[in-house]
Amino acid sequence: MTVVIDRTRASAPKHEAGPVSAAARARKSADPGGGLYKPRAPIYPKLVHGRWRAIKWAVMIVTLAIYYITPWIRWDRPGVLPDQAVLVDFAGRRFYFFDIQLWPQEVHFITGLLVLSALALFLVTALFGRLWCGYACPQTVWTDLFIYVERLFEGDRNARMRLDAAPWSLNKAWRKIGKHATWLGIAFATGGAWIFYFHDAPSLLRDFWIGQGPVTGYVFCVLLTFTTYIFAGTMREQVCIYMCPWPRIQGAMLDANSLQVTYRYDRGEPRGAHKKSAGWEGRGDCVDCHQCVTACPMGIDIRDGAQLECINCGLCIDACDEIMLKVDRPKGLIAYDTDAAVEARAAGKPAVYRLIRSRTVFYAVALAVVGALMTWGLLNRPSLDVHVLHDRNPVFVRLHDGAVRNGYTIKIANRTFQAQTYTVAFDGPKGAILKTPGDAASGDILKVEVPANEVRAVRVFVTLPPEAIDAANMSTAFVVATSATQARTETTFLSGAANAP
Repeated sequence: MTVVIDRTRASAPKHEAGPVSAAARARKSADPGGGLYKPRAPIYPKLVHGRWRAIKWAVMIVTLAIYYITPWIRWDRPGVLPDQAVLVDFAGRRFYFFDIQLWPQEVHFITGLLVLSALALFLVTALFGRLWCGYACPQTVWTDLFIYVERLFEGDRNARMRLDAAPWSLNKAWRKIGKHATWLGIAFATGGAWIFYFHDAPSLLRDFWIGQGPVTGYVFCVLLTFTTYIFAGTMREQVCIYMCPWPRIQGAMLDANSLQVTYRYDRGEPRGAHKKSAGWEGRGDCVDCHQCVTACPMGIDIRDGAQLECINCGLCIDACDEIMLKVDRPKGLIAYDTDAAVEARAAGKPAVYRLIRSRTVFYAVALAVVGALMTWGLLNRPSLDVHVLHDRNPVFVRLHDGAVRNGYTIKIANRTFQAQTYTVAFDGPKGAILKTPGDAASGDILKVEVPANEVRAVRVFVTLPPEAIDAANMSTAFVVATSATQARTETTFLSGAANAP
């Protein structure tokens, strides 16, 4: 028999007092008949000030700036190559990232980048909980921006609640219309910025407004506008709770030594209202003010322990610290801490923090190995790629003098930003003559010019004299080279020697 223990719920303090979170209110208001869906309880997060709120503002500004500005950064490339620093060029079948250029055949680098991102996310989660969710996830960043706009038009928590409860009036109408119009503007800018990553930004901006942009540009702009407006404006925490798989996956990376936003119940309990003239003997520091709940964008009570809904944004820490200063108690009743440390202090033992653990070591080593392989691969990428295709019909031609001719198509990919002249040689039996169709000249070496950053297919006939043929199938190769690089591609020369007259 296998017993599964919910570590997050098991670590929650055992007490009865405390406010009811929005998530809990929604569960209580659900259909008593056990319906599939439950209504959303509106959440009105209160604006707080403090270290973690300031960090969230900074991360939001930086990440949004990167997203909106990056398509407009120019990067000098020779010839007619695009000068956009970051560009996914489907038409040209290239991905440009500043000085790095990836071809379709190099999709493994994209795979490696995804693996690196996943391992980095695993490591950060094992060490510090859901920092990605609380600070850098696009859903969090745009929701923060939308809530900021909401506060500009409707005020802070109490004012928004009063406005929603009030009957419709001119004041309510213009505030609601202004808010939603601004949300749509931000959503449209988000969708517009996204399509600039796939086309030259200045050209697309001009063509977009005169109706000459690509159909895909209009489709994805509308799609991103709609999803941003819905997800950040109306669904918000429901995206994190019901649509995103990460809250359920991250449980496998967390343990009792992971730093998370934690209520230090060893210090806070027993909780209760506090009068200024009363002492603190026989009670905890938590004054049951509910400020941690009102500040939470997910509508949960962190005092109930670690929960799936918690995104570790730290806003409840700032809210609680403000109250602790007002009641003249030390800050940090809610803080980034570990379950193991809290339990140790509750038992009268010193807290021990173990950042180096088997899982963190594994993630760090895997991250370093994959990163090293990716770096080595990028630094040693060949600037020349050659593929050889043997003619299928006919597979060979026997000439009147007994010589045998084979036809090949050689595809030469010049992955540099300069035009190159390559020499093509046949590495096989001596006496081979190379010739291209329509060219009167022939010899043992051909010269092929390939423009910068392009692929050229060249038809080549290879003729062997009778005395050089000693087998029906002979293993040979083509060698394509410049003074700086060389590529060798194996192939076969078919002669039909067994059927020779």
